[in-house]
Amino acid sequence: MGLPNIMINFKTMGISAIKRGNRGIVAVIIKDNGKAGALNMESINDIPTTLSADNKAYIQRAFIGGTSVPKKVIAFSLAVDATDYTEALNYFATERFDYLVCPPDTTNELANLVATWIKSQRESFDKKVKAVLPSVTADHEGVVNFDTHNIKVGELTYTNAQYCSRIAGILAGTPLTMAATFTILNEVTDVPRLTKTQADEAINAGKLVLYHDGEKVKIARAVNSLVTVTPEKGDAFKKIKIVDIIDMIHNDIKTTVNDNYVGKVSNSYDNKCIILTAIKSYYEQLEINGIIDRDKSSIEIDLVAQESYLKSQGVDTSILNEYQLKSANTADKVFLTSTVKPLDAVEEIKLNVII
Repeated sequence: MGLPNIMINFKTMGISAIKRGNRGIVAVIIKDNGKAGALNMESINDIPTTLSADNKAYIQRAFIGGTSVPKKVIAFSLAVDATDYTEALNYFATERFDYLVCPPDTTNELANLVATWIKSQRESFDKKVKAVLPSVTADHEGVVNFDTHNIKVGELTYTNAQYCSRIAGILAGTPLTMAATFTILNEVTDVPRLTKTQADEAINAGKLVLYHDGEKVKIARAVNSLVTVTPEKGDAFKKIKIVDIIDMIHNDIKTTVNDNYVGKVSNSYDNKCIILTAIKSYYEQLEINGIIDRDKSSIEIDLVAQESYLKSQGVDTSILNEYQLKSANTADKVFLTSTVKPLDAVEEIKLNVII
């Protein structure tokens, strides 16, 4: 009796996508002797007074946000002299968040470690999280390479590592209907001046940089570190907005199916068709909300993945027609393939979801 709820849940998630996409979650690793372990904060008023001044300021910068402020900031505090970050990363492996940042004194070694961790979370554990890291050539859609140094705020000068929390807050506070490109950082009074050619070169190298237009400082273009494109990940995956949309869709589908389908109903072909209908309804709501392009989305059983699975189970698929292949018993596995076109993308994105 659980399947009708899936339709309702998907439609609700589609309707609420704009609201949910307005405010993301920033995860922060800090090193501080004032408070150990996890800290959940929904506003600057929740920042513990026992934290060091630098750590409080670092978290406060995340809360500045962009168009909106982040939904919350989750920090994990290690000892000041900590050199092993496993405890923090293990904690965040089980937490829901959008953008992770390292301590304000992040070393290149730590930044690369976290970049590798993010790639692993996305590719090996199917956890669609991202990080804003200082000067890391990660070449990956899950890592934002923030590469502006000597950021002046009045009489103070910050490194790019110290300002990663600010960038993560902007990205977490940017609605899915907008891009963070040209977001103005009102508090920043100056940054190293880039010519248009220099800014273009940085962007093409997968760097998110700040740009002084002669009057104000703003994000030159909201891109991640991806530079090497493939047929599966084209130029659209370089855009932070597009990756955020794709990640939300992936998470919505996987979470809703896991919560309402897996272990609750039989994995029959008829039930799979009900799931497909529910997801189509979800896409229609995203189209209405202006998140994906109209009439450019589809969801169906992934015949390639399903056939591969059946072969691995000793089934002779050569004797099956398309309907028999599509309706075959796949035990507890569900193979779906979906195509969507996020608005402002220059190409279609193929999204595979295996549950």
